[in-house]
Amino acid sequence: MRHEKKKKKKRTWLKVVGIIVLLFILAGGAFAYSVWNSLTKTVDTMHTPIDRTTDKRTKDLALSDQEPFSMLMLGVDERDGDKGRSDTMIVLTVNPQKKSVKMLSIPRDTRTEIVGHGTQDKINHAFAFGGAKMSMDTVENFLDIPIDYYMKINMEGFKDIVDAVGGVTVQNDLDFTSDGINFAKGTHTLNGKEALAYSRMRHDDPSGDFGRQSRQRAIIEAVIKEGASLSSLTKFDEVFDALGNNIQTNLTFDDMMDIQKNYRDASKSITQSSINGNGTKIDGIYYYIVSDEEKEKVKSELKEQLSIK
Repeated sequence: MRHEKKKKKKRTWLKVVGIIVLLFILAGGAFAYSVWNSLTKTVDTMHTPIDRTTDKRTKDLALSDQEPFSMLMLGVDERDGDKGRSDTMIVLTVNPQKKSVKMLSIPRDTRTEIVGHGTQDKINHAFAFGGAKMSMDTVENFLDIPIDYYMKINMEGFKDIVDAVGGVTVQNDLDFTSDGINFAKGTHTLNGKEALAYSRMRHDDPSGDFGRQSRQRAIIEAVIKEGASLSSLTKFDEVFDALGNNIQTNLTFDDMMDIQKNYRDASKSITQSSINGNGTKIDGIYYYIVSDEEKEKVKSELKEQLSIK
């Protein structure tokens, strides 16, 4: 009798444990479905295709084959009744074989041909003249590499993305004040408003636009790292809402899944670089002039990163 009672008690506990495990599985499945459902809706909102082709590739890019790719990130201050200008232009080149990402900042005053507009002008004016398409065509011509994708970020709303991932941590090497906020030298954990002020300052920086570009890249890199962390899963609704409201891209949902699956290791090594040049005035307008030698050096580095000739 005592033996049968023990067996019965054991079976009862096994049932209880089984029910608890089942509940956890169901809860996990419901959470995963909720995340997946929100993600697909967000990507649909963000997806803004562009009708363009490139002559810089001999065949179509295949993310499923882990081929290196490039993306133009456009940080745009949008105003009512105005397309705005892309004050931030960063080219990302991603190589999964080298397990590396290179972030190249293009100074917004860089003088170059605006493809499709027939003028020599500041490179950031391409967005005002022809949106993301003209920006991609112009940058592609300037760097002589394929620009496969674009991501347009509303910089005013970028603070919402930073807040959604729980803030970002940066290492500041310059004492300055921006938008009434003081940034001392050292490590800072910034909320969205602070991150925006931190990334925008340039007039009090001895390095000028280069210093601003470096801070912008640091913020973007920190957002990528925070967004990839497990802690962000607990606030996925906030993250997805912020992304959907402030980002447009020609990446499809399948593209993003391929990148997540095949290019994840590349994010472990992110290097930053800028283009050297000299400022000058032409007809009273300030431009940033990049020499042919500097352009060739940058082109060579980017082509090597993309494994193209």
